[in-house]
Amino acid sequence: MIGRVIPVHRQAETNFWGRHRARPGRSIWPARGARYIALASLLTLSLSGGALGKENGDDDDDTATPKPALPNFYLDMRTIYSTVPAGALSIGFSAPPLLARLSPLAALPTSPSSRNISIDLPLTVDVNDRLSVYGGISGGSTQTGTAPLTSIDIYSFTIGLQADIYQQNGGMFPTLTVQSNVTRSIPAAPLATTTYNTILEADYALNTDETRGLLAGMQYTKVYVDTMFAEVKPSVMGYVGGYYQWDNNWKLTGRLGVQSFAGAQLLNLTPFQPFTQPIVRLDLDRMDDDDNRLFGVTAQIAWTPKPAYQLTLRTPLYAIKN
Repeated sequence: MIGRVIPVHRQAETNFWGRHRARPGRSIWPARGARYIALASLLTLSLSGGALGKENGDDDDDTATPKPALPNFYLDMRTIYSTVPAGALSIGFSAPPLLARLSPLAALPTSPSSRNISIDLPLTVDVNDRLSVYGGISGGSTQTGTAPLTSIDIYSFTIGLQADIYQQNGGMFPTLTVQSNVTRSIPAAPLATTTYNTILEADYALNTDETRGLLAGMQYTKVYVDTMFAEVKPSVMGYVGGYYQWDNNWKLTGRLGVQSFAGAQLLNLTPFQPFTQPIVRLDLDRMDDDDNRLFGVTAQIAWTPKPAYQLTLRTPLYAIKN
């Protein structure tokens, strides 16, 4: 997904039952015994009862697979470890490590390398198979240069949504999904930021179960800093990829793209130079039979132009799971 790496829903097979109506006719054997008349009457009543039952909505499929009364409701917990080389800011597919890095840099004359351990706790509701909404906090600890790790603090909160604006459903056009969120930092230092992040992704399934497919997408990220003396310019990313889900419900997704960052100037720091560099992301997820994620691991390398690394463990905690 991205906040919520984007999930692939397996389509349920639909059975269409034809309704047959008996045609009335005249008897051409009046001498036949009464038992034949009785048998014909019973057969007619049975057929009529079955047809009426289905016309009244008592479909076998509806009885066997009732629709869930409540949507999925869960805490989509993500534990993130990231490293950023000296003199660089890394946005990539996830903005929270960037937000955690800005505040400690405000008091430093240069930009040393840093390491960050953070936890995202977005409370997520899958409203239906087309729309999810989420909101929650992020916190963690940062080590800058040779300094020790900072104390664990909450540094931002995020609200957002993910929606399918078009679904392929076996057609020739891919599923189009948009994910958009707003993240506001809660800093202990002068640099407060608001980040707007939007991803538009096309997913072309190669089979009817949607367990194999191709991906293409774009991401736009803009960070606003609450001071006239600092500026973070936009980041734009384009990528392609694909996914494969095995019969045992393990799913592998890969994305390869190019990130173009227009640079930044933060208070007394030397400017962060613009760059256009590659980025790679791999996701390994364990799904259940209904394509709910049970566990996930994400590895990302973003060149800035030196490589910045990020490893994410995703462990959703379900209150309601359909």
